[in-house]
Amino acid sequence: MSRLMRTSELMKRPVVTLGGEDVAQVKDVVYYAGGGAVSGFTLAGRGRLSGPLKQALAWSSVMALGPDAVMIRDEDVLEPAANILDRSAATGGAGGDVLGSQVLTDTGTELGIVVDVILEVAERGSGQCDVVGYEVEASEALGTKGTKVFVPLPDTIAASGDHLLVPASAENFVAHDLAGFGAAVRAFRQELQGTRR
Repeated sequence: MSRLMRTSELMKRPVVTLGGEDVAQVKDVVYYAGGGAVSGFTLAGRGRLSGPLKQALAWSSVMALGPDAVMIRDEDVLEPAANILDRSAATGGAGGDVLGSQVLTDTGTELGIVVDVILEVAERGSGQCDVVGYEVEASEALGTKGTKVFVPLPDTIAASGDHLLVPASAENFVAHDLAGFGAAVRAFRQELQGTRR
């Protein structure tokens, strides 16, 4: 069982140990550069005057991602932020922040500008946390210019500078609400698998 969520929902979410200790809060989500999965989180201290921490949290160390907190075994699972960033970059491809990037089909149609990233989070701890789509401000090509829609992604993500490339068929699976987006992603990926054979 899994659920969809916006990356923006994770920002400032507390990181809590099984013993109930509030150790940090999520600052940013780190993605594997060449694929569609979450590598981990950079962290900030808790409290108004707290800044970024030198430690980060690998996704593999997350026991549960609930609506109110990220649960970890204990503080010992935190590791230097550079480790997580290095592992992410080692997967190849382009990394970095995708917010504000233009989404184009591989045939050159502009679908819109990324305003959020959509994750599929496994209900059980240490399950997958995959990037499955973008929430975009739609372009004229989608017929709903300026509205927010959801564009599904294939298993891997192609990026080139400020542009994110998706197969042209993604346009057929654009959803207008998050509730039905999971089915659109599955149908889109099944269609891609059928065309690769």
